[in-house]
Amino acid sequence: MSEQSNTTTAQWDNVFEAVERCYELGWTDGLPVVPPTAARVAEFLDAAGRDGAEIVGELPERRRRITTEKVAANAVLAGCRPEYLPVVLAATAAMLAPEFNLVGPSSSMGGAATLVIVNGPVARELNINARNNLFGPGNRANATIGRALRLVLMNACAAVPGLFDRSVIGHPGKFTYCIAEADTETHWTPLHVERGFAPEQSAVTVFAAEGPRQVRSVGRPEAILYAIADVASSLGTSLSTSGSVGDPAQGIRQGETVVTIAGNSGLWRDWSKADVRDYLHARIRRSVADLKQAQVFAGPVEPGDEARFVPLVAAPEDILVVFAGGEESNMSSVIPSWGPKVGSTAVTREIR
Repeated sequence: MSEQSNTTTAQWDNVFEAVERCYELGWTDGLPVVPPTAARVAEFLDAAGRDGAEIVGELPERRRRITTEKVAANAVLAGCRPEYLPVVLAATAAMLAPEFNLVGPSSSMGGAATLVIVNGPVARELNINARNNLFGPGNRANATIGRALRLVLMNACAAVPGLFDRSVIGHPGKFTYCIAEADTETHWTPLHVERGFAPEQSAVTVFAAEGPRQVRSVGRPEAILYAIADVASSLGTSLSTSGSVGDPAQGIRQGETVVTIAGNSGLWRDWSKADVRDYLHARIRRSVADLKQAQVFAGPVEPGDEARFVPLVAAPEDILVVFAGGEESNMSSVIPSWGPKVGSTAVTREIR
């Protein structure tokens, strides 16, 4: 058997040797991969009805042009099924959009991962998990679609750990980070519809993200959201700490955040996503005193600083609310962005 890419031709006699050869070539994320034979890559492209030479996007800072063939090869490596390829292609195109600024989150010391959120009919057709064990293992579509995007980053975009990926600690989402929204199980407007698509369309949103911070809270929606806001306001995230000493008069470099809310959707029957965003936006904040003690702002703590608050999210629209997770309990998560909104912005693309 053999496999040929633009720069490398690998040959092997059996599947075990093939897997080891992929390790030697640096094609893996540290876990075993599926050898991307030419026949298997062609099968993926045929299933998606795409030409392998088609350009999905470019990374000009690294002089890289990403073709559908390269994406398909990495989807094979990740263990995807052929029908997953359109999702991986759409996510790759979104990740390569200029406003996502891929070179920033993929190379910084902050160690962000690319969170993939799938909406629309394709999420149900492919059985992409939106419920129990949302960020955990056990679902092939979630695991391999998210992993394929990571392998595209490493193999096609040169985001190799220790080379262009300079993450200090990283997080497990850098292996795979893919969920769906349970958008048919709630009265809330689906994320992709909020972002300009029709309900019957399928779309993927990519977001340069830290790891999810689990929020345990039960009771009324106000109690749940109060706890979410408190977690989102913690020091040490990209929302509260910019990495440089600033001026309280200028505020901080604000970014976006994703909030997932699980449980029984009936609890939220009197709330819209806009209501949730407004409530959180007013409460995701930190005092000037705290920000000075964390050296986000310069200068000593002065009288009145404890009562002066700085919002950590610029506008309610910068909070992406997603209904997802198990329905047995009102569990939530807060996922801060990699950096300020001007550094990387969430991008949504239709899945063709």
